[in-house]
Amino acid sequence: MSIADVLDQLTQTGDLYTKEADGAVRCVACGHRCLIREGRRGICQVRFNQGGELRVPFGYVAALQADPIEKKPFSHVLPGETALTFGMLGCDFHCGYCQNWYTSQAMRDPQSDSSIGLVRRISPSQMVEAALRTRASVVVSSYNEPLITSEWAAAIFKEAKSAGLKCAYVSNGNNTPEVMEYLRPYLDTYKVDLKSMNDKNYRKLGGVLQNTLDGIKRAREMGLWVEVVTLVVPDFNDSNAELWEAARFLAGLSPDIPWHVTAFHQDYKMTGHDNTDALTLQRAADIGREAGLHFVYAGNLPGRVGEYEDTFCPGCNRPVVERRGYRVRAYRITEAGKCPHCGTVIPGVWTSNPRDVQLNGTGMPMPVY
Repeated sequence: MSIADVLDQLTQTGDLYTKEADGAVRCVACGHRCLIREGRRGICQVRFNQGGELRVPFGYVAALQADPIEKKPFSHVLPGETALTFGMLGCDFHCGYCQNWYTSQAMRDPQSDSSIGLVRRISPSQMVEAALRTRASVVVSSYNEPLITSEWAAAIFKEAKSAGLKCAYVSNGNNTPEVMEYLRPYLDTYKVDLKSMNDKNYRKLGGVLQNTLDGIKRAREMGLWVEVVTLVVPDFNDSNAELWEAARFLAGLSPDIPWHVTAFHQDYKMTGHDNTDALTLQRAADIGREAGLHFVYAGNLPGRVGEYEDTFCPGCNRPVVERRGYRVRAYRITEAGKCPHCGTVIPGVWTSNPRDVQLNGTGMPMPVY
């Protein structure tokens, strides 16, 4: 059996589509808004038209891991906690540097076909059981693009919320009003990859810049806690001008949006660019701070980026969370979410029991099975 034969059996009729003329359907799960005719597939390859209905992925995972929440990365969501993270197969982008290409490019790149061997059938209740067993506080859809599997995520999140867990997306931000309204009852936090401020670069990756900019704004307007990541790639998006443009855009929405600038390493099809060094990350982080952002982080190079792993109070500039890599070394935010020194509110999703924050943990992912 081909990978398509197997995946097509792990589907159900979707919610995020409209019926169009001549048996076609319009998928609204992501910003591509694919018009899919009978027997055809959307850009993501995993949502397809069968008999005038949209079939969507359901009932399996291809990746399941208990991660430090700092790995997502979230720096203002329950530091030190565990995030049960799941992913399926497929994506609506085709980024040449994707570190998860083995799963994200399934059905698009034959080199990814063997990823079908990672597929495990599972139910939403079993997912929640796994979260509780691993003492996770958050359930996260990640690894591939969660927007294209939103019906499955919503089924899991519905049970997760009933169990008192937070729910999050790690996404490219190529969302639509329809999918965000669909997720609104369940989603708490939303991390977006802002890959470039150059639309030509975005189109090389399979997206449209404005869709992502609108997606970030839309998630904030819905009241979700939003953090943004830019993978800084030498000779792709690392010019001062482009970094300034990204930082100004975010600061214009809110100076309280955490911006993570992270280091690129050669992967998948992008091997002609240098790996990002610490000085480049520090330069990008400096730009973010100069643009007015209160919370800027430099990632993927632990111990080499100075103060840009820590959270500082914007009122008195004292460190309120100290980190090294994915480990929390000190936590000083009060149960009211404030700086203990000056009383300034630190925006984010914080624990009501600061004494229970796990310090100096392993900082490593843990297998679920």
